[in-house]
Amino acid sequence: MASTTYLSNPALVELGGVDLTDQCTAATLTYEFDALENTAFGQTYRSNTNGLQNNSATLTLYMSYASSETYATLQPLVGTTTTLKVKPASGAESATNPVQILTGCFLASLPVANMSLGELSTVDIELMGGEYSADTTP
Repeated sequence: MASTTYLSNPALVELGGVDLTDQCTAATLTYEFDALENTAFGQTYRSNTNGLQNNSATLTLYMSYASSETYATLQPLVGTTTTLKVKPASGAESATNPVQILTGCFLASLPVANMSLGELSTVDIELMGGEYSADTTP
């Protein structure tokens, strides 16, 4: 039976070179290729091949307005490309603990406020595009 990672202590969520691990409650990084149809005459089924990478990421962050925290980090990144790094557990990078990297991803928008009385304020940001890689070297 394959092992499953129990996410108890994510070690890194870094956006634009700033460590936001202490402000992040969820991270999803999707590695995807556009599907290009390459069905030819005579085939009795549709066939596809990969096109360009079409990667994305979604982060749920506590909205802190303190210097060098969430808002101060994200506000200047809106409308630009940046690098996202996510590492699932503490310890050295390895095949079982890779740093997932999205280089050149685009942040199109920033929800500047999401407030409910009696709750901690969080925002979901979406990063589009970029090149995916995984660093497994310590």
